[in-house]
Amino acid sequence: MKRDKSESECKTMKLNDLRDNPGARKGLGKTAGRGQKGQKSRSGVSVFGFEGGQMPLHMRLPKRGFNNPFAKDFAEVNLGAIQKVIDAGKLSAEGTIDHDALKAAGLARGGKDGVRLLGKGEFSAKLSFRVAGASKGAREAVERAGGSVELIERKDPAELAAAKKGKAREARLAEKAAKQGK
Repeated sequence: MKRDKSESECKTMKLNDLRDNPGARKGLGKTAGRGQKGQKSRSGVSVFGFEGGQMPLHMRLPKRGFNNPFAKDFAEVNLGAIQKVIDAGKLSAEGTIDHDALKAAGLARGGKDGVRLLGKGEFSAKLSFRVAGASKGAREAVERAGGSVELIERKDPAELAAAKKGKAREARLAEKAAKQGK
């Protein structure tokens, strides 16, 4: 009598064993995985945030406050923190302290419009500062310690653009006058 093979001995093909032939091309054909017809099957479609007719999340959430696009971005540094860094020897107490020196010491992060000194903490070093701004208390504390605060005058970008525009206009008018004079 012939014995039947057990299931483990059988070499039957299973669905999870199916593979493409080695080197077969892989790709998306015909509709390329986009389904058929409709807006989302076309190129250049933009339905970001669309939730199938339900009120989208960005419209359901309450709006609060105001984001001023013209706000100044200062790196705020307290005098107490500067004193700690000087005591630790990370910042030299000689010369003028500016944004670059404070950044190198790890005190001023960010601040594309410069550094603003604030008067929190104890301060005793005789230092000269060259910064974009300082609070009244910070200025008094620095002067009390025998130092000085020099403020950098920053021009408003709108004023710079207007001045540039005016110079360009004057140059065009001068050029025009020179042509008429020939």
